[in-house]
Amino acid sequence: MVSAMVELTDQANWVLNIVKAKYGLKTKSEAINKAMEEYEEQLLDRPFKPEAVKEIKRILTEEKPVKVRNIRELFR
Repeated sequence: MVSAMVELTDQANWVLNIVKAKYGLKTKSEAINKAMEEYEEQLLDRPFKPEAVKEIKRILTEEKPVKVRNIRELFR
């Protein structure tokens, strides 16, 4: 585990206190870890929205494929 001394703005401190209370955490370190987990899930692990993935799966299973001999002909 890494230790760090950080300086927080009043706003960041307020947000951490909300995270701490919302999830019943005991320390601000736990709140920072929870906030980072949320950040990771929202921005790093999900390159596509769940709705987009669902729509792509629907298209792949329900739509008929289009046969193309030449890709340039497709876009004329």
